[in-house]
Order: sequence, then C-alpha cells, then structure tokens
Amino acid sequence: MTLLKRVKSLPKDFVWGGATAAYQVEGATQVDGKGKTMWDDYLKAQGRFSPDPASDFYHLYPEDIELAKLYGLNAIRLSISWTRIFPEGYGEPNKSGVAYYHRLFKCCLDNGITPYVSLHHFDSPKTLFDDGDWLNRKTIDYFVTYADFCFQEFTEVKNWFTINELISLAFSQYVQGNFPPSHHFDVTSAIQAEHNELVAHARVVNLFKDKGYEGRIGLIHVLQPVYPYPNTPENAHAAECEDAFMNTFLLDGTFKGEYEPETMKLVNEVLKANDAHLNIAPGDMAILKKASTRNDYFGMNYYQPSFVAAYHGESTNTFNGTGEKGTSSFKFKGVGQHVKNPEIPTTDWDWNIYPKGLYDMLKRVSETYENCKTIYITENGLGYKDNYAGVGKVIDDEPRIDFIDQHIEALLKARNEGVDVQGYFVWSLQDQFSWANGYNKRYGLFYVNFDTQAREIKKSAQWFKELADTMPD
Repeated sequence: MTLLKRVKSLPKDFVWGGATAAYQVEGATQVDGKGKTMWDDYLKAQGRFSPDPASDFYHLYPEDIELAKLYGLNAIRLSISWTRIFPEGYGEPNKSGVAYYHRLFKCCLDNGITPYVSLHHFDSPKTLFDDGDWLNRKTIDYFVTYADFCFQEFTEVKNWFTINELISLAFSQYVQGNFPPSHHFDVTSAIQAEHNELVAHARVVNLFKDKGYEGRIGLIHVLQPVYPYPNTPENAHAAECEDAFMNTFLLDGTFKGEYEPETMKLVNEVLKANDAHLNIAPGDMAILKKASTRNDYFGMNYYQPSFVAAYHGESTNTFNGTGEKGTSSFKFKGVGQHVKNPEIPTTDWDWNIYPKGLYDMLKRVSETYENCKTIYITENGLGYKDNYAGVGKVIDDEPRIDFIDQHIEALLKARNEGVDVQGYFVWSLQDQFSWANGYNKRYGLFYVNFDTQAREIKKSAQWFKELADTMPD
C-alpha cells in the first residue's frame, strides 16, 4: 500500500536529507577533551534537562548513518562542535575531536550519504561566550581561524555552511530570552549580534574563496514570513517592521552586501522605539560587499510564519517550551504583537502550520536577491508528541507525513516556477535534544528511546523511503 499523497515523485538528482546539530545529537559533552559550550553550565543551573546523552550520536553515528541509507536519504546536515576541535575556542586543536569528525565524515561517504557541514550551530565556546560571544569582535577573529583550520583539515567535506540561523541565536539570546544569557528585549545586543555574525560569515566566505579551497560554501537563515492579521494599514506596517528586523536585514547583508535604505528605515524605527543602536565598524560593509557575490548556495530553514497586529504597549513574551497549546505570547514594542489566525492550524507548541509561507519565501528570495544562487531547504519539520509503540513497532506519525508532504509540494511548485531549489533536509534525522524543550518535542524520522538509546522506525521514515525511490536514476 502506497504512503504517497500530494507529492508523487522527486526530481532527478534531488538532495534528500536529514538534519542534525552537534550539541543536540552527540551527547558525550565531557569526553575526549571536549570543552564547554555556552550551554553546559546554563542547563545545569536550570536543572530542567541535560544534554547528555542526547541521541548519543557521538557513539551511535554508524547506526544512524546506516538507517539514513536504508531509508533513502542521500545527504545529511551535520555541525562540527567548535569545542571538540578547540576546547577554549582557540589554541591547539584537540586531536581526539579532529579524529572523531574524520571518522564521522568517512562513515557518511562510505554509505553514499553526502555531508553538508555547519561550523556553528548555537554552540559558542564558553570561554568566548563569557567574553561577550558575538558582541565581542575577537569572537569573529577566532571563528575565522577555526574555520580555516576545518577547511584545511577536513578536505573530504565539499559542502560547508558557516553559521546556522543567525537571527534565531541573536533573537533567542537577547530578545526572547530562552537561550543564554537570557536577556529580554535587549534590542541593541540583538541587532549588533546579527551584524557581527554577518561579518564573521562574510570573512569566512572571503577566506574560503581567496585561498581557493575546494567545494562550496554558504550560510543558513531561518526565514519567517510575516503577514498582517487582520490586513489593515496599521497592521501591515507592523508586519513590515518585524519582517525587516527578522528577515530583510540579514538577507540584504548576505546577498547585497549592504542594508537597503528601506530596510534600515524600518529597522531604525524599531531601534528608536527600544532606545537601541547599531554600531557598524569601519570596513565592515566592504567585507559584506565582497562576500555578497561569493556564496555558492543558500540554506533556508522554514517552519512557520508570523501573523502580526499593531501594538503600542511595552514588550512582553511567554515562551511555550512544554507543548501546552495556547501558552505562547509575544508583544514587541515598536514592532507589533503575534496574533492567532483562526484559519491556520497550529502545533502543540503554537507554531503555525502554513506551507504557503515556504512557497512565498522561496519566490521572494529568488526574485529579490540575484546573488542568491542554488537554494536548499536545510530545515523543515514537525515537532510532535510521538507515541511509542514498543520495541520493533512502527510509530504512527501521520501528521508529520502530512506536514512534510505539504511543504514539499510548496517547494516543488516554486521550483517548477523557476526557483533554483535543489534539495530538502528534514528536521530532524532522529529525535534529538531540544535547546528550549528538552526531550518532549520530537522531530525525527527515527524514534529514539532516550532511556535505552534504541532506535525505532516511524511511518514518516517509510514515507521518506518511498518518495526517495521515485527519483529517476
């Protein structure tokens, strides 16, 4: 019996992958010389959940890579943990960490799984975090040195991403307050971190190209389209302000090497309302401009849109980290407030399910940013409360299949209309540790019993395999 629904086939040579992040899957945070990240002490002090053992990918990666192969994947998104290579963020490389990643990449390649590797995925070294993280320009210098080492060392990797979700890191650290250092609506730090991360990315791209390293390089933005609801002029302006802060500022910096006047007009409106400011150091914009034509591809993460109404009060937010539906709220002074569109379904974590948003963003980026070349959807997936069925029993996660199916349909529609989108990585390959939700929010194609580390198959993995088999040879 076929599991296929809307999408009946995939294009030839389509990249069909699963995504991971080092800190969310590896576990083993205190073995083989690994240094602390910004998360270790923070999570211990919170006492809610531990990043050990996560999915124990550090030890069990051969099993997960074999499962990926068996279920039709031809690519995997991985990240290198900076502190496995440089425990302090700089200094002498840790040989055990280097050897681990060589083994991991070899395992991928031996199984016909192409690795796409990120250098930074929300896990700054604690030493650098304590010294200001991306607000400190020294972190940029250390990141460039770390990247250069990885390019020289891991020549088996041909597909690189610099930084994952620049806005999510800055926003979660300094606006929403659910990543360390847990500031709330510290808008100066948020916009500064965004800019400094862009400079770090641009410097690494320029180094990669100037030194003639083999392969491709880009970065990953999560894009969250913003729609006014209801669609009034005042709400439309609120949506424009949020869109500029969350999306356009970073897209302009990446692919135009400048912040367009209209973008900065809106961003400055947000900054003024929050007594915030942005400092652009001499030479920064020249670095961005040089890199803007040199990205080989773009990784787009997409989960949901925002529906926004005007708001004139003080900033406040409540984060839904437990999956108790209807408990999130977000009101941003000078921007707007997130509202519920009753026509749009939501997850238990109050995330809007809206595949058209993916189509809209693919079309927008393709049409607006001529320096954006090939696009990969590097994350998309459904957080769900999967019901364990027992050892050897397939887990029925039909809502996840529906979610991915609708988003692949939107992707293929954009592709058929000329958008150069060449692949899709589901978030996530296997169930993983979640930064702000611990272990109760599952995304994987493969179920992980976190007590035993046993893997079980989900129905979505079977669907993934069936669709993989439709690709022309």
